[in-house]
Amino acid sequence: MPLFTRDDLETAARLVHSHMQPTPQLVWPQLCELVQATVWVKHENHTPTGAFKIRGGITFVEWLKRAHPDVQGIITATRGNHGQSQAKAATAAGLPIKILVPRANSPEKNAAMRGFGATVIEYGDDYDDARVEAERLSKEENLYMAPSFHPELVRGVASYALELFAAAPDLDTVYVPIGCGSGICGVIAARDALGLNTKVVGVVSTEALAVKLSFEAGRLIETKSASTFADGVAVRVPVREAFEIYSKGTDHIVEVGEDEIAEAIRVYFRDTHNVAEGAGAASLAALLQERDLVRGKTVAVILTGGNIDSKDFATVLQGETPQVG
Repeated sequence: MPLFTRDDLETAARLVHSHMQPTPQLVWPQLCELVQATVWVKHENHTPTGAFKIRGGITFVEWLKRAHPDVQGIITATRGNHGQSQAKAATAAGLPIKILVPRANSPEKNAAMRGFGATVIEYGDDYDDARVEAERLSKEENLYMAPSFHPELVRGVASYALELFAAAPDLDTVYVPIGCGSGICGVIAARDALGLNTKVVGVVSTEALAVKLSFEAGRLIETKSASTFADGVAVRVPVREAFEIYSKGTDHIVEVGEDEIAEAIRVYFRDTHNVAEGAGAASLAALLQERDLVRGKTVAVILTGGNIDSKDFATVLQGETPQVG
């Protein structure tokens, strides 16, 4: 059974599109030549927050106000893109929001969240530390804990996959980075609701392997660290609800190195003049790694976001790879 019906997803898409325009999906000739395949890029770096998660923020906050009309405010944890989406949606709905981030979080993403109306609190060494503290504060301060994964987030995020599949229904394979999982689960939900046979391939960093290890073992596996500059996939504790979906709906998972991600950022900028953050470029890095498997086929990569810190982008354009820690 599909996660959602086609009508469920199209209803969510109409809500999303009442707040933002659909993003483009484009075929770039130089990428096609590089891979020797027809390559579609879904440009989620063109949303109002620079990443795909705004879609889920819209549907989640709309659901929250219906399901919990007495809600006093929202709290959440993030490395950046989830927080920006929740901040923008919550502020538009008139709800205050607090966001917990790790101490070494991107200062530019922190500034963006504040710009969208959030109170940002730095806590802990990584995302999972920040998440635990946010859950504690939610009880202490009577704030609704907005999780990184929720059915309403998936329903909204799936709108980008609906747009992509409408433009390119004959895709053989779609490459999607996996962090907490709403992005890849949204693609799986849309594919299944539309009855397509497209293979969905997940992508992780070699420095954050919890998702891939869990996928291969068939059970959740935590890692001690997730030290990648691609912060959107820097997860050491997979989300169980997401795992239950992508463990069944994903063809396989590719791990890409930090140097491969940096090179994919350079390729995007050189061949399309688009800016990609680390996680946003990971899917292209995976495609480049598997180019022999897809030669002559029609494939897509999800450019999930473009919110890379300027210092990291400068490092990448100089031919180097940003270091973490």
